[in-house]
Amino acid sequence: MSSLTSLITTLTLLFYLVITINVSQARTKYKVLPPQTAGDPNFERVLRVQQNTLEQIVFFLPSLWLFSFYVSPLWSTILGAVWLAGRIAYALGYYQAAEKRLIGFGLSSLSSTLLVLGSFVGIILSFSKLPS
Repeated sequence: MSSLTSLITTLTLLFYLVITINVSQARTKYKVLPPQTAGDPNFERVLRVQQNTLEQIVFFLPSLWLFSFYVSPLWSTILGAVWLAGRIAYALGYYQAAEKRLIGFGLSSLSSTLLVLGSFVGIILSFSKLPS
């Protein structure tokens, strides 16, 4: 089952690659040259999608794998797929307008919260299985 968790991890990294490329394209389109991070609001939204997703990946990937190991690879995959769908919805919404990012942000935040809390519970319960 860890193959499914690996698939979610790979899809997450591919998604991150796509949104990073989007930043590069937006820099050219809106003439915001490095090291600038401000300019056209359309560029700034594209950049925020990339930056916020990077911030969330740091929390998401470890909790995805810990949940897979201590709780359930299948449920880890399901929650991971919800997180990824949420991030895609977040990006597509935010690219249009800042207020359209909230549903995607909520989905990904809820799933990552469930992953980390479930991991914590699974780890605590694993102590009861240790030999005395």
